[in-house]
Amino acid sequence: FAHPLPAPSPMRVACLLIPDLPLRAELRAHPELHQRPVAIATGPDARAEVISASPEARALGLLPPCRVSHARSLCRELAIRVTSPALERTTREALMDLALSFSPRAALAPREAGFFFCEGAVFLDASGVASLYRSEGGFAAALSARAQAVGLPGPIAIASSRATARTVARKLSIPLLHHRAVPGDEAGEPEVAILEPGEEARVLAPLSIDLLGPSDALAERLTRFGVHTVRDLLALPRGPLAQRLGPEVLALVARARGREAEPPLPEPRDLRVREAMDLDHPIATLEPLSFVLRGMLSRLTERLILRGLASGPIDLALELCGGGRDHRRIGLAAATRDHRVLLRLVAQALESHPPEAPIEAIGVSTLGVVPRSDQLDLFRNPGPDPAEVDRTLAELEALCGPGRVGAPAVVDDHHPCAFEIEPFSTDGARSDGHPLPAGSSLPADGSSFADGSPFASSADGSRVGDCLTNPSPYANLAVRALRPPVRAEVRLRGQQPQHIRSAVACGDVLGIAGPWRSTGRWWSEEGRFALDHFDVQVSDGTILRLCFDWLARRWQIDAIYD
Repeated sequence: FAHPLPAPSPMRVACLLIPDLPLRAELRAHPELHQRPVAIATGPDARAEVISASPEARALGLLPPCRVSHARSLCRELAIRVTSPALERTTREALMDLALSFSPRAALAPREAGFFFCEGAVFLDASGVASLYRSEGGFAAALSARAQAVGLPGPIAIASSRATARTVARKLSIPLLHHRAVPGDEAGEPEVAILEPGEEARVLAPLSIDLLGPSDALAERLTRFGVHTVRDLLALPRGPLAQRLGPEVLALVARARGREAEPPLPEPRDLRVREAMDLDHPIATLEPLSFVLRGMLSRLTERLILRGLASGPIDLALELCGGGRDHRRIGLAAATRDHRVLLRLVAQALESHPPEAPIEAIGVSTLGVVPRSDQLDLFRNPGPDPAEVDRTLAELEALCGPGRVGAPAVVDDHHPCAFEIEPFSTDGARSDGHPLPAGSSLPADGSSFADGSPFASSADGSRVGDCLTNPSPYANLAVRALRPPVRAEVRLRGQQPQHIRSAVACGDVLGIAGPWRSTGRWWSEEGRFALDHFDVQVSDGTILRLCFDWLARRWQIDAIYD
């Protein structure tokens, strides 16, 4: 007997709707406008149209749409801001990042004209969220709380289709747009609606057909026939209705029934995050530009954190006065989520190469990368958090400059001071990828002598290196290089140093080994070298490496044995 297959669970879609997106975009970019009467207009002149207003402005009687002159007559302290396409575009992308922080499948609703021109909506796949949030109500509450935290509050509706969820969310947003807020009033708070599969038709029936988003011409003709609600529309036969009003009305009927053909929600793969802003006035100096960049980078990192990503190289796009453009890429030593590190790097790049003209618009983007994680070893002490190490490396590179932070590595060169900087790694392995054996250590300076001891012989015939073979506190010496080398005054007896005077050691030479001569780069006028090295024990107890530079004709102390 074949077991029957389980019935597929019905698709559930959540819709987060922002009824006044231009206002939210402006408040997101200018936090100082919060709790103030603000109006968003299509232009700066008095005849421009106000398309959105804050609750504080609506409390004074300002209800869009209206003229800027009328809005100013209601409140002298009203802040008029011109709508910014760049801010609205990045705010819609931030709305998408908010949705992806809850579900891997999400999509932005297409922008509409007419009464719903200012709204922004995003759809999330809410199937099976009860297993994570105990119920769809818990999921909606978590989504609403995070939307409030990032400055994008709005009503939330969960239904079996995108059209139904968006229609119900629009119904919830109407009181938010027309309510005159007063202090202590809770009517302006976003609401949540959850529609079970069997009650969607009952909830949609009394709603106005305008919430379905018909075109102006179709809405006017339906009103002329006395069709005002979804119930009135569904009561008419589809055939005669299509003959009189055209095939557009059939799509409206399918939307009212919740049966509109909708593709499945996609799984976005684009990891690039962008922030942009049109400036009110051109900026020519670095200090005000850094203030603007601080807010942009803060919003950029906030969106990266929502998606569980970190910032890669920064792409900075500047629109200059006169039509010029300045595009530059700023590299990072390691991925980071700290906007302060990014601000230092961007400010350093702008300070070293200032723009050629005042700036009118700014765009900042980055390709998000997954933060590096580290698997702890059961037999080793826990090391530093890789995220903290990456952040510290990025801060150090911001202070020291690009290419100056990393781990030193020996290069194939005869010069004793030659080295290069490689990217720092916390995996506990050598540069060749093979881990070090337990209890082993690398030679401090990489050099070895003919007889295996660090000192060959002394001037009086004794062996200074005996301290390394006999049990003593000096059983494991390490070389501490001095960069730059310390100048020294040396008194000779024949060809051997007898007395040393310097900032690190002063006294008679008790034991000496050497010299060991190293020469190279004879073909280069600037890079050639000829050095004689001595290992010396001084009467003050210091063991050091003495060097004579034949080209510069001077003595110097290269290192100290600790």
